[in-house]
Amino acid sequence: MLKSIDMDFTAGNIYGLFGKNGEGKSTLLKIMTGLLFPKAGSCMLDGYETGKRSVQSLQHIFLVPEDFELPGIPIRTFEKAQSCFYPNFSREQFYELIAEFQLSPTDVISRLSFGQKKKVLIAFGIATNTKLLLMDEPTNGLDIPSKSQFRKVMASAVDETKCIVISTHQVRDLHSLINHVMILNNGQVVFDQSLDKVSDGLWFGKPAADELSNAIYAESTFGGKAILPRLDKNETEVDLELMFNGVLTEPNRINAILNQKS
Repeated sequence: MLKSIDMDFTAGNIYGLFGKNGEGKSTLLKIMTGLLFPKAGSCMLDGYETGKRSVQSLQHIFLVPEDFELPGIPIRTFEKAQSCFYPNFSREQFYELIAEFQLSPTDVISRLSFGQKKKVLIAFGIATNTKLLLMDEPTNGLDIPSKSQFRKVMASAVDETKCIVISTHQVRDLHSLINHVMILNNGQVVFDQSLDKVSDGLWFGKPAADELSNAIYAESTFGGKAILPRLDKNETEVDLELMFNGVLTEPNRINAILNQKS
């Protein structure tokens, strides 16, 4: 159950929403689309309460859910039937993405594999060009080459007018894609930081023996990797999986270090 969630999302960012299974990530996305309703408070998009599901808000939100059913019609027919609801929809962009995913407009959706169906929905979601694009476990059902392809198309999709939120427990799949991390644990937001701030405040890698005492979090399964305060050390690439485990173990210490950088 979600508790006292207070989050702000701004355009121009790709957010990674992380958490263990059952932490409420899908519930949060459904609240943001108005499919579920909070017991208290509200979710707002450009001054409109999404829970009221007005045209003014719905035309600017698209959700790629984890579980879905698509009609047994050709991709081209699906596009024609659905695109009219989104004023900024780009047919050119959609069919470019369909080609990128090695699909054909004449493919009948019901005959596609689950991974291919998900690609259709991802391509459509990107092409809607909504202000808010939400994706729930988008890499589930995708093979390794397709996950790389997904990162490529998502990186090209973001601009200063869009906010993209990707919810997943497969942290590694969002490597090099997101620029802001939010982590849920025990129904609450325990981490809400940009990757720039993380890079500035934390160091990731295999420390020397005399540095282990300064480690905030260490894990032998990562080949002896650890998280340390960066201090005067060289900047390192953020290890998302190590950071996720570190935040679940030492949220207060990690947040304290990063908040000092504010």
